Amino acid sequence: MGDPDNVSLPAGWTASSGCLADRVVLIVGAAGGLGRSAALAAARAGAVPILLGRKVRPLEKIYDEIAAQCGVEAAIHPLDLEGASPNDYEQMAASIEREFGRLDGIVHAAAHFSGLQPAAAIDPMDWLRTLHVNLSAPFLLLQACLPLLANAADASVIFVLDDLQRVRNAHWGAYGVAKHALAGLLSILHEEMESGPVRIHALLPPPLRTALRRTAYFGENSLALPSPDKAADALVYLLSAAGVAARGKVLDLRRDANCKS
Repeated sequence: MGDPDNVSLPAGWTASSGCLADRVVLIVGAAGGLGRSAALAAARAGAVPILLGRKVRPLEKIYDEIAAQCGVEAAIHPLDLEGASPNDYEQMAASIEREFGRLDGIVHAAAHFSGLQPAAAIDPMDWLRTLHVNLSAPFLLLQACLPLLANAADASVIFVLDDLQRVRNAHWGAYGVAKHALAGLLSILHEEMESGPVRIHALLPPPLRTALRRTAYFGENSLALPSPDKAADALVYLLSAAGVAARGKVLDLRRDANCKS
């Protein structure tokens, strides 16, 4: 039997064009492979995506894609997770409230990973940077946005995990530590919020054609892997009202035939 905390995408489930209608969704790390897929999928499902990333130009490119493919006007919010302070997150949340008056979901798709290396070789500043971007920044951002999310009738927050059995091995360093700590944080957050309007979710994707994957497995033929678009329906599912069935669970796409190459 599988882990009881892990669930699969319901068989045959696909995102309908209006299942996220009237929702505003913050996509953190929107310029990355999974973030871009999340933003496009959310827009196709009727949501207004807010694109958060370090640099404006890549966000503008995705903004244009969303406008051309979905006819939706997204929003752009440049923010560097590495250097952002708690006050920066509070200002971001205030800006979302002024512009939209609501926030119905967050997809934490940003990640920092410098590559596999032994502990003795890790640069101390990169250790701190990795822990911050992958663990502390998502928490601080969520904390700032919680009042807005709590005002929604139904809100969802999605964190992206990695295979914890894999990243506990040698050379995964601060990234592996951060992902294990993130799994613990999700459990705590779910217990604190399980009876309120804010749902906590975890997504465990299969190996995907992303920059992070190429950094870890540079000898691998990444073209043989599915694109991040394969996870798009799962992200929309968790953002939608249907995702309540997976509240507090890990949506494990490795077990989903629809997300295999």
